[in-house]
Amino acid sequence: MSVAGENIGLTIADATVLPVPVGRISVAKYHEMIRQGILTANDRMELLDGILVSKMTIKPPHRLATELTREALDRILPEGWHVKSQVPLTLATSEPEPDGMVVRGKPRDYGDRHPSPQEVALVVEVADSTLLADRALKKALYAQAGIPTYWIVNLIDRQVEVYQEPTGEAEPPTYASRRDCGPADEIPVVIEGHEVGRVSGADLLP
Repeated sequence: MSVAGENIGLTIADATVLPVPVGRISVAKYHEMIRQGILTANDRMELLDGILVSKMTIKPPHRLATELTREALDRILPEGWHVKSQVPLTLATSEPEPDGMVVRGKPRDYGDRHPSPQEVALVVEVADSTLLADRALKKALYAQAGIPTYWIVNLIDRQVEVYQEPTGEAEPPTYASRRDCGPADEIPVVIEGHEVGRVSGADLLP
């Protein structure tokens, strides 16, 4: 199932797309291009719904919010879960690299692969110039994959958008619940249906 185009109100053309002769590609083909050195870390791209999309340059506020989010989550996560930042998450037709995610197990469990949706409790994107894509394309991808909770640390409006209750394969894929949290609000961190702690909006926003 594709999540691009009219289904989410945002076409892939709204992002910065690197022209590639193969057009829409599979996750397996993407991995093979990396293995062969056709794509390298210097290319700064991610696979979104089968399309290679260039990643935006990270500005200092974005970097700081990513670091603050990781620190805040690290303080409250229970045994058996950890935080990853800006590393790939393997979905059916995509491999985004979210700014943060809460992942089951330990780092060594992922020595030869990236996490799958079933191993992720929370995904976080820090948004400045990417806010439109994070609210539309990224949200649809994560909802379709069944990621239970999705946060957008919105640097433009200085709020954290908390999305829950993914609709999965519904058309269009989305989250049924949204709550906007300001710097003074507390945000529950929920893993497998249980609240494991809280962070404040101020903990995440620069």
